[in-house]
Amino acid sequence: MRAVLTRVKSASVSIEGRVNGQIGRGYLILLGVGPEDTPTEAARLAEKIANLRIFNDENGKMNLNLATVGGAILVVSQFTLYADLRSRRPSFSHAAKPEQAVPLYEQFLEELRLRGFHVEHGEFGAKMEVTSVNDGPVTLLYDTDQ
Repeated sequence: MRAVLTRVKSASVSIEGRVNGQIGRGYLILLGVGPEDTPTEAARLAEKIANLRIFNDENGKMNLNLATVGGAILVVSQFTLYADLRSRRPSFSHAAKPEQAVPLYEQFLEELRLRGFHVEHGEFGAKMEVTSVNDGPVTLLYDTDQ
């Protein structure tokens, strides 16, 4: 699995002009699923993110996690994270097919909820508009293959 995680002051995702998910302070996560991914990777990635400490403490150091600051999470499926960029026109053949990706995407959402987080989301496969007010900016890349 690949994830681009951004610390945000707010974020939302809209589908056909309707807000599908929105959060205040927290994480915007763009999540891609690869063909080799398993439920184990979904759980492991959720655990890493749940314990990530990137919010400032009283001394201005990134030392607080999302639970401590009462933040939420917005997850948006993003198969383009598995793009093959060797040519001018990207190929997406390295992304998992929907029949594999959807259950792992949904498991990732549930893993975050089980850890006590409020989780909003987009709609897998939909054309979405994502907005965010980045905080920092702080943006991190995760790849469960690395």
